[in-house]
Amino acid sequence: METLLPFLGFALVATTTPGPNNLMVLTSGANFGVARTIPHIIGIAIGFPVLVLVVGLGVGVLFETYPVVHTVLKYVAFVYLLWLAWQIARSERPDAKAANARPLTFLQAAAFQWVNPKAWAMILGAMALFIGNDGGSHVLQITVMAVTFGALCLPNGFVWALFGRAIAGFLADDRQRFWFNIAMAALLVASAVPSLFEGGMA
Repeated sequence: METLLPFLGFALVATTTPGPNNLMVLTSGANFGVARTIPHIIGIAIGFPVLVLVVGLGVGVLFETYPVVHTVLKYVAFVYLLWLAWQIARSERPDAKAANARPLTFLQAAAFQWVNPKAWAMILGAMALFIGNDGGSHVLQITVMAVTFGALCLPNGFVWALFGRAIAGFLADDRQRFWFNIAMAALLVASAVPSLFEGGMA
């Protein structure tokens, strides 16, 4: 992969900037603490590379052949994102006796990658820019890309969760926590809008 260094720069910026994953981890860290957010972080760090592998080794061809599948998935993903934003907006304190007072599980976070518009935009963009047709191993290039994204997602998740935990003290008041969750829900939706309305998933 001759473009490894440029790809590392791309991947670093793409994984650290605000998006659905990072905003959800930030919110979880603020509401539940870092320890309870670890399964969520690991779910992203494993689920995202798996998505990279699946798209790179086959699903991308399906989208090229049947663009309507891509379009349908895009809007289904956005609807699901709206539902998640609603859950965040109405979530209560962790000690509240409510069924929704819990962070995402490992499996939920991993599965979310499949309906995360920014994840699709990152993957398709990275493949268009950095996967070459110069005779190198396509499988090796996709694998390197997947491993790199996973390696970056893990520490990045902890940074966002720690940031959330750091501001948790300011959210001790229920009213402040309410408005924080509303703001995070709005940002979650806003972070996906460019991916929804710009060409394809990007």
